[in-house]
Amino acid sequence: MIEIRRLDRANLTEAYGVASERLLPWAALNAPFEGAWCVLRPGDVSSAHAHHEYELFIAMAGRATLEVDGEEREFVAGDLAHLIPGTTHHVRNSGDTDFEWYAIWWDTDMSATFVARHADPALADPENAVAP
Repeated sequence: MIEIRRLDRANLTEAYGVASERLLPWAALNAPFEGAWCVLRPGDVSSAHAHHEYELFIAMAGRATLEVDGEEREFVAGDLAHLIPGTTHHVRNSGDTDFEWYAIWWDTDMSATFVARHADPALADPENAVAP
């Protein structure tokens, strides 16, 4: 089975000051993480925030500056950034084109839920999946 979900750029929603499309809900996906396609327009800055999840950013297009706990780093297409829980972070696009990245996040509760689903074969089947 293969299921492809297309990015719906016309219906991105805002979270943390970023236009995005969330990965979930998606009944066919049974994963121990969540994610979102993120688009930051030229001149925009995402809202600085911290949370309890681990996070992985995958830079897909453009250039930006990633600031984590006061440390700034250039972040460009092809780069990966790993953020640990509790770090305050935001992204700044000072370029003249959109900066796009994919964010993936997870915590121990998501992992435990995933493991529990796989302990029961009936729940591991995507046909029986329940949206979070």
